[in-house]
Amino acid sequence: MNIRTLIEERADTYGDKTFLIFEEDGAEYTYNAFHEMTSRAARVLADCGIQKGDRVSILLPNTPEFLFVYLGAMKIGAVAAPINTNLKAEEIRFVIDNSESKILITEHRFMAEVGKILDELPRVTATLLTDDDAFGTTLAERMTAVEPEAPDTTIDPADEAMIIYTSGTTGKPKGVLLTHHNFIIDAEYIAEWFGFTEDDRMMCVLPLFHVNGEVVTIINPLYFGGSVVLNRKFSASRFWPAVDKYKVNQVSVVPTLLSILTAGEHPKDLGLDISSMKFIICGAAPLPVEVHKGFEEKFGVIVYEGYGLSETTCYSSFNPPDRDKRKIGSIGVAVGNEMCIMDGNCNILPPGQMGEICIRGENVMKGYFKRPEANEEAFAGGWFHSDDIGRMDEDGFYYILDRKKDMIIRGGENIYPREIDELLYEHPKIEAAATIGVPHEMYGEDVKSFVVLTDGSTATEAEVIDYCRERLADFKCPKQVAFVSEIPKGPTGKLLRRALREQEGNT
Repeated sequence: MNIRTLIEERADTYGDKTFLIFEEDGAEYTYNAFHEMTSRAARVLADCGIQKGDRVSILLPNTPEFLFVYLGAMKIGAVAAPINTNLKAEEIRFVIDNSESKILITEHRFMAEVGKILDELPRVTATLLTDDDAFGTTLAERMTAVEPEAPDTTIDPADEAMIIYTSGTTGKPKGVLLTHHNFIIDAEYIAEWFGFTEDDRMMCVLPLFHVNGEVVTIINPLYFGGSVVLNRKFSASRFWPAVDKYKVNQVSVVPTLLSILTAGEHPKDLGLDISSMKFIICGAAPLPVEVHKGFEEKFGVIVYEGYGLSETTCYSSFNPPDRDKRKIGSIGVAVGNEMCIMDGNCNILPPGQMGEICIRGENVMKGYFKRPEANEEAFAGGWFHSDDIGRMDEDGFYYILDRKKDMIIRGGENIYPREIDELLYEHPKIEAAATIGVPHEMYGEDVKSFVVLTDGSTATEAEVIDYCRERLADFKCPKQVAFVSEIPKGPTGKLLRRALREQEGNT
């Protein structure tokens, strides 16, 4: 099966049943209508010259149009290339250029950044806007004008379906190549683990440019014949009302959202009925035990923590769907794929020993795009190496203990310090810099940079932060800057971030 046949078969089976509801305006799409809209989008892309294997960059918020183009591209064997909507011009340019995309689908509000780099994208032969006619007719107008059938294309399950960029320790993002089979098998793992049925209705509050939003709350319900309530973005004030109005059964979140909801009003005080909510799935960052327990105690809704990466098409482990069998503080047991703990020589370690979490299975990515060295390292010993340090207990439950590299996870967003450091080094007043994650009550971690100024230079914290904000997505920018006389280094001159973390009480 591939994504095209999945959509076709579900339309044949569920027809006039509602598949997608857009929470912002209440627009609803049946399985038949969704099949038609994705086929029309596929036809538009084909008319723009997009063929099998071509990349289609998508810079859009959570809207039905995102899904029409995203899955429409896959229907003709093209490769969807979603872009983080928080990125700035140069970051956007790198992703589009590196992926070798031939077309960009976006909306007017992103053109302020996109306009800065369009001339630097020679492969992009067309730009379509969903809400503006600056480049001719809008996507919607084009979709209305074409036949509601996708061009015939032979698609193999092993063909690439998406390239999604994840930050790398070198500071440059890496393109993760996921296949049609990756998507479908991971959706199967998730659906079977939780026993989802066609009666289940999920809500999507995470961005669709993240694999979590794409797989757990879109491909997964499509696989089991359920329904989806799509939110343009997470809103604490609209979360529980949407659960009540649309009788939502499940939602996938990151720990930060649980913290925000726990700090807010109880839905009962607002006259809302949330009894339809069966459980919440949480991942993308470690879930603090106190946040986990606090949410469940306040709302009476069970939370199942899991673990996965873009490279494993989202989830690789979950706690059991039984509140008495789960282990709070654990990321659960392997689901569908295999997991193990390895030492530095690719030896599998016994329970209780600390090592790197490694994964093997049909949901693991095809590889990194144009990164042979990274692929060789990532798949050493025949397993995918996660870079996360953990352990497994005697019952097969896994625990994350540390990160092999220095990634910061802020509210579910992965941030790599070296990217920030390299930018800071470009500042004429900065001689040296090192960035770490520091504890944050709401986001789990926040970004703090330590800076050494050049001789005779002066600068303020606000000046350095503003410099970063002009060049980096806001979530990556340091929220604190400390001016120091030197950065701690090891005997080889390597920055000792651990020493800075220990100094900040974040070991």
